[in-house]
Amino acid sequence: MKSSTKHVIVPIFLTIVLFAIAIGAAFIGVADVPSNVVFHSFLHHLHIPTSERVIVPAYYDMVIWQLRLPRIVMSLLAGASLALCGCVFQSIFRNPICDPYILGISSGASIGAAIAIIVGWDAYLFGITLPALATAVLTLLLIMGIAHLRGRQSTQTLLLTGIALNFLISAVITLLMVINQQEMQKIFFWTMGSVAAVSWQEIACLCPILFIVAGILYNHAKDLNILQLGTDTATSLGVNAQRTTYVTLIASSILIAVVVSFCGVIGFIGLIIPHIARLIFGSDNRRLFTYSMIFGAFFLLVADTLARTIAAPAELPVGSITALAGAPFFIYLLLKKNQL
Repeated sequence: MKSSTKHVIVPIFLTIVLFAIAIGAAFIGVADVPSNVVFHSFLHHLHIPTSERVIVPAYYDMVIWQLRLPRIVMSLLAGASLALCGCVFQSIFRNPICDPYILGISSGASIGAAIAIIVGWDAYLFGITLPALATAVLTLLLIMGIAHLRGRQSTQTLLLTGIALNFLISAVITLLMVINQQEMQKIFFWTMGSVAAVSWQEIACLCPILFIVAGILYNHAKDLNILQLGTDTATSLGVNAQRTTYVTLIASSILIAVVVSFCGVIGFIGLIIPHIARLIFGSDNRRLFTYSMIFGAFFLLVADTLARTIAAPAELPVGSITALAGAPFFIYLLLKKNQL
């Protein structure tokens, strides 16, 4: 099979498998919904006629379409987004241990969420999302502004600025949790990440943002490949290194901010998934982006399914599941020096 044909057929096959697994996840949950009811609920909402007349009770319909499916779809979208941004950050900073949260965008979102929970905005639609998104974007602007004042807008300056702000904001969040201990559990659970409370409205917001950002990043994938050779070499080959860096960095950061504002901080996906895809399919970003998105969607879907079932009826933060799976793999990569 030709390489070009393989890299068309394989992603299509993996996507079909992914959607099959996602449909299967709808059959799994704390509430015992009969399989035939789930099947006919799908047919009914997709307006597909069936010869067998089955009435789907309203309770089961609500469990499937208002509880399970939104979090399944959000798991797919958020996992794909984080893995895609992980690829981009590792390319921009030419560092295989970079992840989407390294600039402090997640901490910026977390402080907005913490404030929203403390003042009681979490009871309203988008009550946490909007403050978290606003503070995440403000954090990005602050990082860019400090780097500009520094006079050298290099990736190293951005990286160091982001790390410093990350520590500062984390300290502020800790102080807020100590001062407002009655809300500490809510804030802590949010910072561990969860897709339990997402709705179709949030999915509708994320979809176009993911589509636009992915288009921008794919358009710059070849330039990001060349940037791996170094800024001077890339410039000599006709790549505007600074423009490519800032366009892809800002686009990725906006997508990260939106995902974190909806789902909280879900770690390790953007760190380990690009490594797995790179080990199997190579380091060409034009292909790596696609495979990373598929693997990231699969990873978060499985993690969330485990989070809502293994300790039922309790709900585990999905970030704890991804950390339990991701940390050992990351240690494995560290031990294999040729991979980092």
